[in-house]
Order: sequence, then structure tokens, then C-alpha cells
Amino acid sequence: MEWLIERLEEEIIIKIKEVRNKDEEVIKVVEEMKRAGVKMIREEEWQIEKGLVLKEERVYILKNEKLRVEIIWLHHDMPIVGHGGQWKTVELVTRNYWWPGITKEVKRYVEGCDQCQRMKNRTEKPVGKLRPNQIPERP
Repeated sequence: MEWLIERLEEEIIIKIKEVRNKDEEVIKVVEEMKRAGVKMIREEEWQIEKGLVLKEERVYILKNEKLRVEIIWLHHDMPIVGHGGQWKTVELVTRNYWWPGITKEVKRYVEGCDQCQRMKNRTEKPVGKLRPNQIPERP
């Protein structure tokens, strides 16, 4: 099973490199900010390595919804991770990847997951049985 995940991760890296060309603007901005010595962008915070943009050593995922959903799916739906819920999925995804709004996107994904919603622990008390004085009379 581990080899399957490694293979899927390799495929995602290839897709990230393909998508990079569509979001060259982000890369140009990062490079220009580094050259200009902008203090908010520190050398160790943003890097470009092997064709990937890294933010704090995590792969920055460019603006591509399909790719982002695929990464979330890989860290949420695969049997080895087993629908871990919102916070577990965020933790798993952010080990290697980053993009603005990642927590919101994971939350939206998990809220839309049918299996998670059916298996979710409910915090409300279960509805009890009606007592005889609570049963409405029939007209």
C-alpha cells in the first residue's frame, strides 16, 4: 500500500510542475521579492528547488482547484488514512504541501464527503421515546 501512495505522490509532483507554467506570475513575484530584499519574504521561507516553489520547505500548490482537490483526496480518502476528518486531513496535507486557504478548502471537502457525514459522531443527545402524555391525539 505504501508504494501506491509514493506513486500517487510522484504523479502529483509531475502535475505540480506542469501547472507551474500556468502560474508563472507567483514564481516571478517570489523571485523579485527575494532580489529586492523584501523582509517579509525571507530566503529560508521561499525557495525554488527542482522546478518546485517551496514555502517553508513545503511544496506550494499553485492556483489549480483540480490539483488541490486531488491532494486533499490523497490525504483523506485513501484507505491507509481512512477519512480522518478535517483536522487530521489538514495535518497530513500540510506536512508536505501549502497554499493560501488550505484549511478552508479541506473543511469544505470533508463537509462534502458522504462517508464522513454518515460516520460522524454526533454530539446531540439521541431523541428519546415519547411518553404517553406526549403522544398527540388523533382528530
